[in-house]
Amino acid sequence: MAELATIARPYAEALFKSLNGQASPRELADQLDALGQVASLPELRQFADNPKTQPATVYDVITGALKAVVLAPAVQNLLRAVIENGRLAALPLVAAQYRSLVNAQSGVSDATVYSAFPIDGNQLADVLQALERRFGRKLNANVVVEPALIGGVRVVVGDEVLDTSVKARLEQMKVALTA
Repeated sequence: MAELATIARPYAEALFKSLNGQASPRELADQLDALGQVASLPELRQFADNPKTQPATVYDVITGALKAVVLAPAVQNLLRAVIENGRLAALPLVAAQYRSLVNAQSGVSDATVYSAFPIDGNQLADVLQALERRFGRKLNANVVVEPALIGGVRVVVGDEVLDTSVKARLEQMKVALTA
């Protein structure tokens, strides 16, 4: 069986190429993220994988679960294609790869900022400005509170990690003292 990332790539690229200014790429990325979260539920996948379940029923269940999200026609077509081809498991990766395409086009990267404490708007703006200088590109930040860090932040941008947390520094000291 092919890797899910290999399966997801053509779907993401097809959606990205089909836009032609019809909808905001960022809005579609948010819609795909919501679909990806629903599609990652094991109960839904079990329901969808049942041979007695019709694709239209699976589509109705998914769109019913997302009442608050109005899906663009292109996303609706993608969802139908994914369901009909039995590729529902790849939908979270389709969302991730689509977001990567949108980010590459706009020169922006997604950053996950892990912090020991919540970061308010002004603090986040300052941290984001420093991180953009450090990584050399514009960043979309997502803050995750992780009390185990004790203090400081840990930032993940793609495959790059910047760890200035107290936990990381304590680990470095532990290694230095036991060496």
